[in-house]
Amino acid sequence: MPDLMLTEEEQMLQTTVRDFVDREIAPRAREADEKGEFQWENWRGLADLGLMGLGIETKYGGSGPAGYRQVSIAAEEVARGDASTSVSWLAHLALGTECIARFGTDDQKERLLTPLASGEAVAAFGLTEPSGGSDAAALQTTATERDGTYFLNGSKMFITNGSVASTIVVFATEDRSKGYKGISAFLVQKDSPGLTINPMHGKLGMRSSTTDEIVFQDTPVSSNNLLGERGRGFNLAMEILTQSRIIIAAQSVGIGQSALEAAVRFAQLRETFGKPIAQHQAIQLKLADMATKIQAARLLTYDAAAKKDRGERADLEAGMAKLFASEVCGEVTMEALRIHGGYGYIKESPVERYYRDAPLMIIGEGTNEILRVVIARQLLRRPEYQI
Repeated sequence: MPDLMLTEEEQMLQTTVRDFVDREIAPRAREADEKGEFQWENWRGLADLGLMGLGIETKYGGSGPAGYRQVSIAAEEVARGDASTSVSWLAHLALGTECIARFGTDDQKERLLTPLASGEAVAAFGLTEPSGGSDAAALQTTATERDGTYFLNGSKMFITNGSVASTIVVFATEDRSKGYKGISAFLVQKDSPGLTINPMHGKLGMRSSTTDEIVFQDTPVSSNNLLGERGRGFNLAMEILTQSRIIIAAQSVGIGQSALEAAVRFAQLRETFGKPIAQHQAIQLKLADMATKIQAARLLTYDAAAKKDRGERADLEAGMAKLFASEVCGEVTMEALRIHGGYGYIKESPVERYYRDAPLMIIGEGTNEILRVVIARQLLRRPEYQI
């Protein structure tokens, strides 16, 4: 069973982030959603709290060692206030920046980590392509090496932070005949020649996080910006995605928690048949199920995070946490909307935004259909299930 008792340090982190989010981020969330613009004010605030470098070595300007539980705690609190801000922050920290911190050379870390950890620069993670995201091994973007320089050709789709990032971790194949073993990872600067960014508009939710297409046309990348070993890019991406699923689960819990809180408040104020709807058994049953599912999702998330913090492999637990928490997020936001009735269908109520934000949790970092396959395969390989 996961240890739900937060340490003094974890409690302090939770309180600090929650207070900041309630004071600065949550009150601006509706306006930010309507404008559909990246929230630099929120970004700078999170940077001032040290969250942009959470877990990054202090010599690169980070906070120093921080476990997945700590990142999960912070992720839940930020998502509880504004899911868009949490998505932008965690694409930067848990995907782009973490790639460099874990797999970068000393030179790459010295050049790139300090501005990323301080929030002066933004990172993005370029894996998904127009032809698909779940089948990452079949990506079409190519990298051709000539005289010590790689030239990238192809495109990436649905990339969070693409238009605001300075450094983009890009995955491209050097040899399609080798399948996933032909994929390498590269550190690409946004101002590189031949790189074009096309912002994507009209999203259902997460409207104040940027989502972009990135096109490469003979984009040069020097060999000293090869990230990790040649031909190991796919493995690198899978390692990062596995651990980031824990963070997606925490975000899902945060969105669900905000929907539950809104529903409980509304149910105590809204009256029908001469009494608050919170006194009607039908509403009580909904609230009980919502709260129970959210707590169960939180338990799964903490369990996966704790296992990673112990240095153990947590593919199965991370997949379970992301699968369950994201599905619960979708269910709880729908129930919150139902409890609000017509009031939940208009923008004056935040639950309509929660309802629109929730689906990304289901399809991001590996669709839940793919995760079910991953979970089943993990189970079938376990010794206790062998016959």
